[in-house]
Amino acid sequence: MSSLVVKQLFKSLFSFFLLGLLFSDTVLSFRKTLDSKKPCKHFSFYFHDILYDGDNVANATSAAIVSPPGLGNFKFGKFVIFDGPITMDKNYLSKPLARAQGFYFYDMKMDFNAWFCYTLVFNSTEHKGTLNIMGADLMMEPTRDLSVVGGTGDFFMARGIATFVTDLFQGAKYFRVKMDIKLYDCY
Repeated sequence: MSSLVVKQLFKSLFSFFLLGLLFSDTVLSFRKTLDSKKPCKHFSFYFHDILYDGDNVANATSAAIVSPPGLGNFKFGKFVIFDGPITMDKNYLSKPLARAQGFYFYDMKMDFNAWFCYTLVFNSTEHKGTLNIMGADLMMEPTRDLSVVGGTGDFFMARGIATFVTDLFQGAKYFRVKMDIKLYDCY
């Protein structure tokens, strides 16, 4: 009687192993390969940021909600929330293609460095949906790469790289960044 139970158990385990092997091979054969030289989508946009200074309520696209004094010369600890226009060209007054909504904070005591986390919200005839971007912005570098970590709508589950290039910087009042976005995982 016990040898019959052992045989049945062995058959069940062996069948389970073969089934697992079959499904693991199926999953592996459908895995995408990403080509870093050939993105599935490529965009170039401009992000405009006008920091609220107490007098520019109508034009401000961002506001510092925390700005601790005395932590050095590099704005360490400053936390900014923004809702700024994304345009196809350098003109702030151009029709926005999307809105950049999120925050950044300065996280380095010895140099200018910020960490960004935001969503590009598209609601145009060309695109609908969102792209989520986050990462370190090493401001003194000529180009900086941030991660595209997901999206919705036209950009469902997108992954890729957003390359920042500072196009214009006018102190704490205004800056414009060119974003070159390359998506490598598109559905």
